[in-house]
Amino acid sequence: MSAIVEAKHLVFHYQETAEDGTLQKQETPVLKDISLSVEKGSFVAVLGHNGSGKSTFAKHINAILLPDEGKLYVDGMDTADEENLFAIRQKAGMVFQNPDNQIVATIVEEDVAFAPENLGVAPDEIRRRVDDALHAVKMYAYRKHAPTQLSGGQKQRVAIAGVIAMQPDCIILDEPTAMLDPQGRQEVMETIRRLNREQGITIILITHYMEEAAQADRIVVMDGGKVLLDDVPKRVFSQVETLKSVGLDVPQVTELAHLLRQEGIPIAEDIIHTDECIAALAALLDTAQPESR
Repeated sequence: MSAIVEAKHLVFHYQETAEDGTLQKQETPVLKDISLSVEKGSFVAVLGHNGSGKSTFAKHINAILLPDEGKLYVDGMDTADEENLFAIRQKAGMVFQNPDNQIVATIVEEDVAFAPENLGVAPDEIRRRVDDALHAVKMYAYRKHAPTQLSGGQKQRVAIAGVIAMQPDCIILDEPTAMLDPQGRQEVMETIRRLNREQGITIILITHYMEEAAQADRIVVMDGGKVLLDDVPKRVFSQVETLKSVGLDVPQVTELAHLLRQEGIPIAEDIIHTDECIAALAALLDTAQPESR
């Protein structure tokens, strides 16, 4: 399987204002020699505390930011080449934390149509794309509603539909559930999983919710502008102490299993889902029952 995103020795500095009023690069880079690739059709979660560089990396994928050193390629296209900008933003769509910052129209279906219209897509094709995108996020019934009438989770699904209507191969979501309640977070995560599994869209999810990251195929943990861990969720979350040392948590069931092991209870260290924990505890109880009789 080929890579949709490939970073090679990526380095990036933000700029700051010097004493003489000129702009200059900050001394410490935000991204420090990042090299990683994301395979087409995969679901990758990126974790890291504030300032780790995860959102900065995400903005490089959509060519919002450009590397100071190294290269970033989207489907083989160099983001630093201005001629590729239009094609890159069709290949890799971006969904931000606050859906209100992405919704531009007063009617849901008009908002979803906004990007295809700006791409010069034919009206009949726009109609098809809008309907398909709204069906994909289960918001078709709300197509005539005003976005102001929607809940936070519904607004975020409309924002995702607006990106889907561009027909991207990859969607980058920068903490899309940070401003949502638990129900809204669940709605958005169900949408993300469905797009990945049913339509094969590559998902890159920037999040600080460990339970969300546990649903991905792969987790990349960033710290201090570098990749600290890069593996499947079970292996990443089994490194509880390493994650805690950089200010990150683990899923609650993983934390529970970790505490039980510290108390001498023989439970697996790679538990990341509630049903796994229930099954493991039930098996331990079944084993212990004959001894108690």
